[in-house]
Amino acid sequence: MWDVFLSYSRGDVERVRPLARALRGGGLRVFTDETGVASFAGISDTIRRELARSKALLAYYSTGYPEREACQWELTSAYLAGLGEGDPRRRVMVVNPEPGTAHIHPVELRDARHASDDDLATLVDDVRAHVAGLDGPMPVREFGVRRRRPGAPQPFGARPRKPGAPQPHPGFLGRLSELWQVHSALHAHAAPLVTGRAAAHAVQIRGTAGIGKTALAQEYALRFEAAYPGGVFWLNGEAYDDSLRALGIAEPYDHFEHFEALGEPFLWIVDAVPVGRLPARETSAMAAPHPLGHTLFTLRSRAYDGLGTAVDLGPLDSPHARVLVGGDDALAEAMGGHPLALTLLGRAVAAGHDPRALYDRLHARGGSLLDTLAGEDATAALVRDVDTRDAADALRCAAALHPLPLTAEDAGQALAAADRVPRAVAQRRADNGIAELRVRGLLTPVADGGWQLHPVTLHAWHHHDPAPARTETLRRAALRTLCARRDPVTLAFPGGRREAPMTAPSESERMAAFDIQVELVTRIGVQELAPGTGSLREALTSLKSLIDFTRATLHTYSIGLERGSAGGAPTVQTLAYGLINDVIRPFTSTWHPRLAAYEARCPSDAAPLDHETAWPEADAMRAELAALQGPLRAIAERLGGISGADFGVAATG
Repeated sequence: MWDVFLSYSRGDVERVRPLARALRGGGLRVFTDETGVASFAGISDTIRRELARSKALLAYYSTGYPEREACQWELTSAYLAGLGEGDPRRRVMVVNPEPGTAHIHPVELRDARHASDDDLATLVDDVRAHVAGLDGPMPVREFGVRRRRPGAPQPFGARPRKPGAPQPHPGFLGRLSELWQVHSALHAHAAPLVTGRAAAHAVQIRGTAGIGKTALAQEYALRFEAAYPGGVFWLNGEAYDDSLRALGIAEPYDHFEHFEALGEPFLWIVDAVPVGRLPARETSAMAAPHPLGHTLFTLRSRAYDGLGTAVDLGPLDSPHARVLVGGDDALAEAMGGHPLALTLLGRAVAAGHDPRALYDRLHARGGSLLDTLAGEDATAALVRDVDTRDAADALRCAAALHPLPLTAEDAGQALAAADRVPRAVAQRRADNGIAELRVRGLLTPVADGGWQLHPVTLHAWHHHDPAPARTETLRRAALRTLCARRDPVTLAFPGGRREAPMTAPSESERMAAFDIQVELVTRIGVQELAPGTGSLREALTSLKSLIDFTRATLHTYSIGLERGSAGGAPTVQTLAYGLINDVIRPFTSTWHPRLAAYEARCPSDAAPLDHETAWPEADAMRAELAALQGPLRAIAERLGGISGADFGVAATG
């Protein structure tokens, strides 16, 4: 039998060796694991056996200790062993080499007196005195096995446990600190000197759909069930009344005497609390119906701050994400640490699917790959809380700028341009939409300011956007906003050959220049019409519509046409004038009447395109059409100097 099981992170091995020598020199029998447990590996039989043969665990609680899964398993086992004997600190001692205590969980250990490795002689004396008061090895039992006192009432709906220990879910990774945060928050009243609380508070696990809220609650109930000898009660917040009836409870508070008869703490978990459908008072009424109950809620919304202490779940870190997805870096990065998406892709990789093919399918048009892998519409839940116009439009703006952060100013400018409403009105809508998305956990703040959209949320929105035409309108407006920022910035666009400084004198000119530029570079005059292909009539129609579009754009931004002066810097007004009057109109005024006269002679049994191909002047018109490319590209290039956008179209000729 060992007096002390020395638990430490492998990164602290050099700091721990002098401590181990001092303990052994003081006559204590000390077990140390010299081989270590690899990250994500299971707990070895040796560790399980030797911990069960030890009187107490001594945790070298550095800042790296909470991140080691083996350390957390050892600490949890010893903690629960002491808890079963009436004091969770009975079988756990802490050496804290750090200046503060905020990294120590659970809170009961944070409240304890911590030994220091600065004075090894005193520390050894303290450890020797502590283990002298312990009779035999700690009663280690596997997570999830509850020992009830004889004659205690059974919890409502309690099911007998099968022999043996249930194992933690294999997909549960990287949430060790959150497990302890939940436990510490549920038991904050047990350390009043640290927390200032004298009564138990409810705890809420918050996060977006699929981020792992239910899994964390399940894992907590599994690992810490021994801390609740009165039982664990699991209720579905979406069907709360039905869950109560399934447990044999008509009205919780009518069964106060039953909970009183339990005489022991119990855990009351309400999973998937409805978002936005219940007032705060009704939601609070779902809490445990007796002071012995510890309440744990899971919900997506961040609007219920008064419901209890919040434990917010974010994405998994990169190492755990890679493990969950089967080791593929590209897939792990694409999913941004989202556990549900990573799990679905990881199963596909394990089943033999090529990660590269999965990555391509993930970004392909059509149905969602995640839905296909789940066998159901799994992505709808990620964006179902986007249920107002303002929230949907703010999300569309964020999607248009992704992966750049979205600011409220960006969203306000985009909405003002798209809807042609006063800026104050658009800004109010943008602020409301961003606030709604933030409360629903769909936007997260970034260090440099603004808000970031998670890539899995973006993926889900692409497949569940109820108004894709509206999305395209806001996408264009958001890009114009990006190019029209007043601060002097430099933008490099994909496929471009230059970085374009923002030199336009006004925001309206930048936005107008961008709109005309986008239309211009897609027209037939800029994109070459190969010999024998296309239609000359369509080319004329396209150029004529470009005149109409340019005029409408200038009208939208209250910009007039101006003839350029010799040697003057180009403006959107002068470029638009040259586009309409110097380039397009001479061509259309020459060739429209000629082609129309020839088309009027088309035989009734001849196809219009065949008739056009036989036109004697077709080659001459095509030649002049090709000659337009140089002037049109030059105008597109100069418009890019105003808008800041470079679409890879360079002037020729």
